[in-house]
Amino acid sequence: MRRREFISLFGSVMAWPLAARAQPASKMPVVGFLNSASAELFEKYVGQFRRGLNEMGFIEGQNVVVEYRWADGHYERLPELVSDLVHRKVAVIAATGTPAALAAKAATQTIPIVFTTGGDAVALGLVASLAQPGGNVTGTTQLNMALGQKRLELMHQLLPKATSIAIAVNPANPAVSEVQAKDAQNAASSLGLQLQILQASTEAEFETAVANLPKHSGGLVIGAGDSFFLSATAKFAEITFRHGVPTIANGRDFTAAGGLLSYGGSVADSYHLAGIYTGRILTGEKPAALPVLQSSKVEMYINLKTAKALGVEVPPGLVIAADEVFE
Repeated sequence: MRRREFISLFGSVMAWPLAARAQPASKMPVVGFLNSASAELFEKYVGQFRRGLNEMGFIEGQNVVVEYRWADGHYERLPELVSDLVHRKVAVIAATGTPAALAAKAATQTIPIVFTTGGDAVALGLVASLAQPGGNVTGTTQLNMALGQKRLELMHQLLPKATSIAIAVNPANPAVSEVQAKDAQNAASSLGLQLQILQASTEAEFETAVANLPKHSGGLVIGAGDSFFLSATAKFAEITFRHGVPTIANGRDFTAAGGLLSYGGSVADSYHLAGIYTGRILTGEKPAALPVLQSSKVEMYINLKTAKALGVEVPPGLVIAADEVFE
């Protein structure tokens, strides 16, 4: 390549970000971001989504617009919210969480959709297959639903003398809760434990359910893969600790706030990957050609201070295996 041609090419490449920053808002692509929870509780996950977008060259407010739609825990509002995004003809819909993903898929067969889910994307009907999604939908999955049995096993390891165990599910999210309840029943039976299913869609319902647990209960597992349980983990940690119930949930925030143990797939990682996929679609790639990404990152956090207060002896092997231990 001649020096003059190189300088010309280099100059055009360097000028692209400046052109992008100078781009009028009316010409920027618009991404619709849909979630069943609330903005303030999902701020850190949105940050990971933006990081993925940034890595693909898209900076919010500079060369892409993101229209956020939050259901604030009212799952029944999702169809209306996604309908508004479809009406606005957004370039991509980032449907984060299973209820949002299902609502988005039901709303459009033409606008590209990038989802995040802790469930089985094929069983949920989101895609035809993980390797070849087909249609207008692709996305990322976490291992949260698949790790349900492991959570029960961990609780049994922490409380080996217990004869029963409880699981909390959100009935407002039947696509997830019904699978969780079935899997938990199978896991409990294999461990020789009786299972109690707690149903809660609000913090008040959760508190009542926890308060009514029998004193001899063998602990509680909070079902993962649901935005309601993920969004208020600090509050659930406070409730379960106050009622003296050893509890396993998902996410570092739960354990940092006083929960006993957290175990599950990384939700933050899946949002980051969803941001990357959204950026790739904005550059012209088709959802049908993008295989569903499976985030394999699994995290475990333990709060030894809480364990001591609840009279739970944590096996040394779990402490060694934990990503972080709170003392």
